[in-house]
Amino acid sequence: MVINCMKKIISASLFIAGLLFCHFTHAQQATISVDLKKETGDMKPVWAWFGYDEPNYTYMKDGKKLLTEIAALSPVPVYVRAHSLLVTGDGVAALKWGSTNAYTEDANGNPVYSWTIIDSIFDTYVQRGMKPLAQIGFMPEALSTNPSPYKHDWKPGDPYFKIITGWAYPPKDYNKWAELVFQWVKHNVDRYGKKEVESWWWEVWNEPNGYWKGTQAEFFKLYDYTADAVKRALPTAKIGGINIAGTAGKNAQDWLHAFVKHCLYDTNYVTRKIGSPVDMILFHAKGSPKVMDDHVQMNMGRQLQDINMGFKFVASYPQLKHLPIVIGESDPEGCAACGMKTNPSNGYRNGTMYSSYTAASFARKYLLADSFKVNFLGAVTWAFEFEDQPWFYGFRDLATNGVDKPVLNVFRMFGKMKGRRVAVTGNQMYDLKTMVDSSVRRNYNDVGGLAAKDKKMATVMLWNYHDDDVMKPALPVAVAIDGLTAKTVTLTQYRIDDKHSNSYEVWKKMGAPQNPTAAQIAILEKAGQLQIIGKPGKLIVTGGTLQIQLSLPQQAVSLLKLDW
Repeated sequence: MVINCMKKIISASLFIAGLLFCHFTHAQQATISVDLKKETGDMKPVWAWFGYDEPNYTYMKDGKKLLTEIAALSPVPVYVRAHSLLVTGDGVAALKWGSTNAYTEDANGNPVYSWTIIDSIFDTYVQRGMKPLAQIGFMPEALSTNPSPYKHDWKPGDPYFKIITGWAYPPKDYNKWAELVFQWVKHNVDRYGKKEVESWWWEVWNEPNGYWKGTQAEFFKLYDYTADAVKRALPTAKIGGINIAGTAGKNAQDWLHAFVKHCLYDTNYVTRKIGSPVDMILFHAKGSPKVMDDHVQMNMGRQLQDINMGFKFVASYPQLKHLPIVIGESDPEGCAACGMKTNPSNGYRNGTMYSSYTAASFARKYLLADSFKVNFLGAVTWAFEFEDQPWFYGFRDLATNGVDKPVLNVFRMFGKMKGRRVAVTGNQMYDLKTMVDSSVRRNYNDVGGLAAKDKKMATVMLWNYHDDDVMKPALPVAVAIDGLTAKTVTLTQYRIDDKHSNSYEVWKKMGAPQNPTAAQIAILEKAGQLQIIGKPGKLIVTGGTLQIQLSLPQQAVSLLKLDW
């Protein structure tokens, strides 16, 4: 391309200037082309799903504040998933631990149900118009076949699977377990109403290839008893599984195929008939960052491989292809409660790398779903908040001490995108196969886009991403939006970078205080909101095409919103 450009330079005296021009325009400048006439699918709010390990944070001060903000992201209900909703304990949260004391037994072994704590969790969701992706687990202490030790004492830096204690074992009485599930679902119907609970999703357990200390057969038995209990309490309830970990791996694939075989062809442990109800398919997808030459190097490809294999698995069964798919946990890596101090590879979490990774990865989730023609319903971002922890400690969270982090603003951008997705191409936008196979490792950044159109509105999300967190100069980006019918449009540009929508950079400039004053907190809260660059302005559309020039820093995300 550079050679062809130079052939057009007819004057030797202009040769050097021409060479520099060609190099800049073709090697430096990124181009993005949006075709509003070419629709690719619905702009489904697949991003409006969130989850976390510690359910008791839900109704605490900062938890309620963040849930209020998450609920406001989308015009449609946001779904929330949490672990440990049936775990025995006093309701005091700890890292990777929560409890509700929903089930205990009296001295004679009779069940004692207590819904107080679990109601406070679901009340918090329902009051905000949110919906539970209700995880049925884990095992109450009185039902566990191996209850001691029950509560773990894991802390960051400890081996991860130290968390696996008595709550991860099969029930000693499947009928008592089923009755617990039946009574819980029935209680929810009585409390919230049949119509409300019909809009929820239910799922059994979490990662049975790691969080389950029984056999595969025992897990399928648990699934049958659980699904039967849910459907007896509410026949129209929707339930699925199995939220497997490491979806692209052989172990996970073996589990998935065995689960489907059981649900389609095996004898049900409860009904003694063939098959078990499954209304949705869930699996997990995680990336794998590492420290490389004194910087963090992400691996988006690893996460996309999980999604690719999960979609491929569903598409391979005609009986499943119509079912909704939820990526039950979809993240850059696997441990939200592991901070940067013990896991330096988690250094991406506070700044804009997490933001640009999120934008670029969600765009590819849509493309993968398109390629397999599956019913992609949602991807759960496993990030929330951690109460009473150090500021910007490096947890995978959306806010710290009530202050929003840059990544939350990507979801605010998604919330402004409506209607139908349309085609986007770019001279530096990595193709889907390269992203899945080898991530963003070439010597140029992934400068890409996701676009949607609605009545009298269009939105274009742009990012400048690379797996290597090594800062480079901002790139000039030329955006061409074709297919506009209006003569003029109003452009509003939202931005996440080191100077906009970024509480972390503001906090560092304050001197990184661990005890900020009320005035400093107010400044940080304002900095954590989604910000506009400049002022909205009118632009002229020529021949149905709008040309926009902008400068996009590395790891930045922009949203161009056009109204007419």
